[in-house]
Amino acid sequence: MKLVYEGTQSEVLVGDVVHVDNTPYIIMGITEPHKPASTGHVWCQSMCERKYSSEWFPGVVKAKWIDCTDQ
Repeated sequence: MKLVYEGTQSEVLVGDVVHVDNTPYIIMGITEPHKPASTGHVWCQSMCERKYSSEWFPGVVKAKWIDCTDQ
């Protein structure tokens, strides 16, 4: 299973820069879903205020899981 951006289908990687509400964030970590009903999480750190971190569902950064064997 891997996380890809919905528009390009390119893999989401730690270190990528994404924009949420016009604010740039660096992806710091990715957690796969732990059960079929889960979506997993993406951890990001603000590039403007490095002290702020956020944990979001993949859809917030316009990403989705592919190659899921249990769905």
